[in-house]
Amino acid sequence: MTEQPPAGEDGAAIVPIVHLVRHLRISGRVQGVGYRMSMVAVAAQLGVRGWVRNCRDGSVEAVLQGDAAAVEDLIAWARRGPPQARVDNLAVNPHTGEFIGFAARPDA
Repeated sequence: MTEQPPAGEDGAAIVPIVHLVRHLRISGRVQGVGYRMSMVAVAAQLGVRGWVRNCRDGSVEAVLQGDAAAVEDLIAWARRGPPQARVDNLAVNPHTGEFIGFAARPDA
């Protein structure tokens, strides 16, 4: 006998939501072009939690937490950024943490 996935009250299968936490380091022309505020807005639209900040070396650092599809969508956006940005490199690594909302943090 094959085990069936659990069902909700309406009988539909309950599919577990996979949550991801990812650390991003974005380099290129990413400071002074609205990158952080744009990322805050896109994260809010996607329901992603975490933070973003400018770094002294001219890069932008972010931590994203949320539904796997939403996190991947925000990573795809981060590869291009807002219209004025030029992303030369995007490093993505696993991370840990629990966040409420998505905020621009002070520069590091």
